[in-house]
Amino acid sequence: MRRRLINSTLAVVLVVIAVFGVSLVIVETRTISSSAQERVDSEAMRLASIVDSRLISQERISAGILRDQVATARYARIDLPGRPPIEIGKRPTGDVISATRPGEQGEQVTVQEPKDAVTREVGRTLLIIAAVALLAIIAAVLLAVRQANRLASPLTDLAETAERLGSGDSRPRHKRYGVPELDRVADVLDASADRIGRMLTAERRLAADASHQLRTPLTALSMRLEEITVTDELSTVKEEATIALAQVERLTDVVERLLTNSRDPRTGSAVAFDLDEVIKQQLEEWRPAYRSAGRAIVSSGKRHLEAVGTPGAVAQVLAALIENSLMHGGGTVALRTRVTGNQAVIEVTDEGPGVPPDLGARIFERTISGRNSTGIGLAVARDLAEADGGRLEMLQTKPPVFGLFLSRTPLSKTEAAAETVR
Repeated sequence: MRRRLINSTLAVVLVVIAVFGVSLVIVETRTISSSAQERVDSEAMRLASIVDSRLISQERISAGILRDQVATARYARIDLPGRPPIEIGKRPTGDVISATRPGEQGEQVTVQEPKDAVTREVGRTLLIIAAVALLAIIAAVLLAVRQANRLASPLTDLAETAERLGSGDSRPRHKRYGVPELDRVADVLDASADRIGRMLTAERRLAADASHQLRTPLTALSMRLEEITVTDELSTVKEEATIALAQVERLTDVVERLLTNSRDPRTGSAVAFDLDEVIKQQLEEWRPAYRSAGRAIVSSGKRHLEAVGTPGAVAQVLAALIENSLMHGGGTVALRTRVTGNQAVIEVTDEGPGVPPDLGARIFERTISGRNSTGIGLAVARDLAEADGGRLEMLQTKPPVFGLFLSRTPLSKTEAAAETVR
């Protein structure tokens, strides 16, 4: 591209120099020739005037007296009536510029100049024009190289940026070149880099979330299948199979929820549901794990609460909190429900040492982990809670208390009266 830009610029400059240079040469040649002819005419007229004045005053006329009136390089001939001609200078040979002027006393003055002088002056002019044209060509080459580099280097840079994007490096460069069209391309590439970066981040996040969120349902499903393999009682097989099918449905719900949340974390499918059912499901699912660890998990608080949200998402949030208590907490884990304003709150607490001071409010950030964990569970739990308009907060650090806040459905008249009596 650089070569094409330089060649095209030089072609334009050469055409301009050819057109205007030839025209200038023609004009200057004619101007120099006309100027030389005018000088010879003027000298012939002046010399004729001098001869007239001396003839009128009857003064002596000779070549020695008139020699100073004729330029050195010119030849003059004065023809007087009844006298021999007077010649001043050497008669030129070859092409000459000549002018003849008659006098008032009958004389005739002829002045000649060799044309070589005009040719030399035209040559000097042509040399000057050629030098100027050469300087113009050099300047055009330098300008063409500069412009070619200014345009080609950004294009090479943009090509490298596009190649980096294709190889997976989605960092925007935020580099501009002072050329509106190229800056527009750079803007588009940076915007594409941002979008690709967000897509890659979403994919990595989905993979991490899936590995974390699917681990618990798969473990529970595995435990149920193991129970089926070690028993011969048909009733136990049916019971465990029913629970396993429920686990499969929950696993499907987890996958769908993860996919929905990866596309848009704000997208929810909130409905009114009974909190008791979700809490009961979590207790049944986690009791075997807590029993194996020599710990207990219990629930208390207000019953028959209805909340607005996605049951599967709420179950995943509670599962993340319960698993967090199993891994990092100690003693009995308690799920307590209560009401505050128009919100239903589920608090999850344990008797462990609590959240370390260096974590604090950063506990919900991704990659922030207390010990031997991925640092994803609580971050995913908060995203799931916010997707349905709820929120997940750490209410207390020692002992640790996490609160899941969900909107409540409006109370009917009967329920409102019952609430008033209580």
